[in-house]
Amino acid sequence: MSDWKLPREGGCLCGKVRFRIAAPPLLTMACHCKGCQRLTASAFSLSAAVPADGFEVTQGEPVIGALHGEHRHFFCDHCKSWLFTRAAGMDWFVNVRSTMLDDPADFSTPFIETAAAEKLPWVTTPVVRSFDGFPEISAMTKAVEEFAARGTTA
Repeated sequence: MSDWKLPREGGCLCGKVRFRIAAPPLLTMACHCKGCQRLTASAFSLSAAVPADGFEVTQGEPVIGALHGEHRHFFCDHCKSWLFTRAAGMDWFVNVRSTMLDDPADFSTPFIETAAAEKLPWVTTPVVRSFDGFPEISAMTKAVEEFAARGTTA
């Protein structure tokens, strides 16, 4: 199945920043790293890796927040919602916080989880693949291929 009901729109809590996704996700994931736990004030963050050419900010100007390091985390400057991340050296995709979509249902079920070694002991997820840390590119490529083969049934 390949009906992702595109394009999809989403935005921050206050509505100042809006974005559109026009390409299917490469992968959906949960990250359990301490950084994501602290950024979300939750057990993990949910995201969908979307091809960069299938993502656009349609309203507002997101700002870089969180750690101002090599990975750029974009937020609304007003309500401070964490919207998406552009990972250093990986400009071909945007890691969109899937719960920021107006309808996140099939974009938010994680296919993989990363930093599982930092997972809180009570957390369980319905993932197909789990990585103790952040996977090497070969493992990530394999997960992307497997996710694509499953389509929206992931």
